[in-house]
Amino acid sequence: MDEHPIQSLIKTSMESIKEMVDVNTIVGDAVETQDGSVIIPVSRVCFGFAAGGSEFDVKASKDNDKSEKPKLPFGGGSGAGVSVQPVAFMVVGQGQIRLLSVKQNTTVERMIDIAPQIIDQINMLLKKHQ
Repeated sequence: MDEHPIQSLIKTSMESIKEMVDVNTIVGDAVETQDGSVIIPVSRVCFGFAAGGSEFDVKASKDNDKSEKPKLPFGGGSGAGVSVQPVAFMVVGQGQIRLLSVKQNTTVERMIDIAPQIIDQINMLLKKHQ
């Protein structure tokens, strides 16, 4: 049995989306800096897809054999949209891993990043005091 036209339409669209969005789109290629740190970009990828079609009923011509189902004209279309937004950079180097958010308001993230250092300093002060 022949493939329905909507199947090839969807297949072509999905293959195109697959080419555009892969794992390297979300977690980018690592870049090494001069000091030996490695920076890895992290992005948010959103995409949408829609496809549809319709067969139009055309009166069968007198030439058609009545035993065969007449082939109806098909009209259809598909569309897709992709949005890629950088959200953070992972920095690996100098014995630590940091996640630097792209957002401007990163007070909470910075507090979480420096919390281990503050705890270490408090522990050192307590040991000196004892």
